[in-house]
Amino acid sequence: MSAAAVVLRQIGFEQRAFWRNPPAAFFTVVFPLMFLFIFNVLFGNEEVTLPTGESASGSTFFIPAIVTFSVISACYTNIAIGVAFARDQGVLKRIRGTPLPPWAYLGGRIGSAIGIGLILTVVVTAVGALVYGVDVPTNTLPAVVLTLVVASAAFAALGLAVTAIVPNADAAPAVVNASILPLLFFSNVFIPLEDAAPWVDVVGYLFPVRHFAEAMQSAYNPFETGSGFELQHLAVIAFWGVAGALLALRFFTWEPRK
Repeated sequence: MSAAAVVLRQIGFEQRAFWRNPPAAFFTVVFPLMFLFIFNVLFGNEEVTLPTGESASGSTFFIPAIVTFSVISACYTNIAIGVAFARDQGVLKRIRGTPLPPWAYLGGRIGSAIGIGLILTVVVTAVGALVYGVDVPTNTLPAVVLTLVVASAAFAALGLAVTAIVPNADAAPAVVNASILPLLFFSNVFIPLEDAAPWVDVVGYLFPVRHFAEAMQSAYNPFETGSGFELQHLAVIAFWGVAGALLALRFFTWEPRK
């Protein structure tokens, strides 16, 4: 089999394994929708109108934030914790003993995460459009898709890389959440920080979360007159993705830590 065929087959296996765990799949999909409902209850859904007369549902601006959070959860948090548990249970050790190349396994994990990220985006956007009248970004759809693919791959690679510092499965949730939750708040994903200290902005822009959030806001903005592509943000996300992939290839461990 060619290298591409091996990776595609592994992606298919990872997808089947994900959907055959109904509780995990259910909450992966439903959790972002809970945030959508909570945001609308707390902040309302009043229309935003420009001086030009253009208007859009207020929930339109919640969607990119929720998509950002859901993709990071599926592609970074879930992968890092899931791989740490598989490693401690000896699953990875058994996989390593098969003819499957290490890069094919890692590529399958990343490819599957990209697919889940795209599915979550479709679900959140569809529910927003049907329930809250959110504008679907048809004009900037290529920018939305490219941003999602680059970000999903990058955060999946980083999720695999961070398992190198997770000592065991019991510590995985604490280590992984501690590495991402502060960045979600520093990066204006949930609540825009007004008059924040300068160092907060510096920290936010050093990491890919802020760049992902801003690229999604631009791509989902109904008042956007351009293509919606934020190449500078995409370049930073891609850089972190390549770094994560290289670190994963170098430091990824297949056997439980002693």
